[in-house]
Order: sequence, then C-alpha cells, then structure tokens
Amino acid sequence: MSKGKLIGYIRVSTFEQNEQRQLESVKADKLFIDKASGKDTVRPQLQALLEYVRDGDTVVVHSLDRLARNLDNLRHLVQYLNAKDIKVHFLQENLIFTGEDSPISNLLLSVIGAFAEFERTLIRERQLEGIALAKKRGVYKGRKRSLSKEQIEALKNRVSEGEKKTHLAREFNVSRETIYQYLR
Repeated sequence: MSKGKLIGYIRVSTFEQNEQRQLESVKADKLFIDKASGKDTVRPQLQALLEYVRDGDTVVVHSLDRLARNLDNLRHLVQYLNAKDIKVHFLQENLIFTGEDSPISNLLLSVIGAFAEFERTLIRERQLEGIALAKKRGVYKGRKRSLSKEQIEALKNRVSEGEKKTHLAREFNVSRETIYQYLR
C-alpha cells in the first residue's frame, strides 16, 4: 500500500490574519485554507478537504480549535476521517488520531476539545462585558450606519410613495433587512 498524502487545513478568523504561520513547518502535498470564524458552519475549504482526502492520507491541522466549531463537531470530524482510514494530526497539542486509538487518546481529544470550547466561551463573555462597559462610558457606538440621515429620509419617503423595498435595497446597496430596520 502506498503512503498517503499530507493534507494541510488552515482556518483563520479574519482576512487580516496570517494563515502561513499555522503550518509553516509542514510540507503539505495540498493545502486547504478557510477564512471564517470558528462558529461559522459554512467552511467551503473544509468541505473540499473532506471530499479530497483518501485512504492513507494524513490531515494536519495547527490545533484542535482550528478544525472544529465545538467539541461535538471536533469528535465527529475526527471519527469521520478515521473511519475513512485517514489520520488526523494536531501540531500544537502533538496528538495524532488514527482510529485505532486507546481510550486515553479519545479521552484526551474530548478533554482538550472541551477546554478549547470553554476558552472560546470565556473570550466571547469577556468581549460582551467589555462592550457593555464601553457603552456605559459612551465609548462604544456600535456598528457604523450603512446609510446617512439624508439617505434614510429619502428611503422612507420613497417607500411611503410605494417604491419596492427590493429595488431600493439594490439601489442603496444594502440588504432588504437593513431597509426594514431603518423603517422601524
């Protein structure tokens, strides 16, 4: 049986983040890169990787939290790949899952995955607390409005004259939901 390919998967949360640092020491045969938040369910490159990998391949990921959204998703992905005779290697945690893992390895996957999920929850909580405090101090203003006051007035007038919201959304380059929010 021939040795499989080394397949790299990288996920960065924003377009500004440098994806190269995640697998810089790995000479992957093929690389899949998603630029999406960990909570995003739509990750086209992960889907492409799952369709691409074959028996005997090894998927290399920087860390557990780069591959999955939560603990259930992590276990599902690792089990799915292992069932196809594909190894999963997490560099930061120095863990390799083959499908023939000991109960201790599976426990480690669950525990480390649970800590990663817990850490993400704490970060989100602190972020929301910080926003609330900034709002109290009057520092946080929220997201910048898509339309100016003049545009909003024009929009309201045109809607009251019977123009279609879909047409206006296209013209003002905003979503229909944004139109409805301004009308409220």
